[in-house]
Amino acid sequence: MTDMPSRLSIVTLGARDLPGLRAFYRALGWPEHPSSDDGWALFMLGGAALALYPLDELAAEAAPGTSSPSGWSGVTLACNVDRVEEVDTAFAAAVAAGALPVAEPVDRPWGGRSAYIADPEGHRWEIAWAPGAVFDERGALTGLG
Repeated sequence: MTDMPSRLSIVTLGARDLPGLRAFYRALGWPEHPSSDDGWALFMLGGAALALYPLDELAAEAAPGTSSPSGWSGVTLACNVDRVEEVDTAFAAAVAAGALPVAEPVDRPWGGRSAYIADPEGHRWEIAWAPGAVFDERGALTGLG
C-alpha cells in the first residue's frame, strides 16, 4: 500500500441550499446517515458516500483565502485513511507526488483530522480521518459511525 491509499471515500457537494438539496436526495430514497441534519448530510452509496456541506464553509476549508469558489467547482473528493496520523503522511506523499498543498492537516471541530490538496488540474481532495469510519477488506467505506 502507498502512503495515500487508492480509494475514493466521499464526494462532497458544496450546497447553496443544503436543506433543499438534502430533501432532494432523501426523496430519491437514498440511505441517509443518522447524524445528518440541515447543516451537514451524508448518504451511503454502496461503498462510497455523498456528502452535502454548506458551500461557504466548504470553500473556507478547500479554497481558503477566496471569497467565493470562482475557479473552483465547489466539489471535493475525499480519501479517508484508517488512522489519524495517516492524514499527515498521505498529505506529504501527495505533495511529494506533485499535488498543490491547499490546507495543511488540522484537527477539525467535528472530531476528525483533515487536509486539502489540489491535483495538477486543480481538483480538490480532502485527506481525512473520521472517527468511526469503517472500511471493508477492499478499502471501501461501509459506514461512518
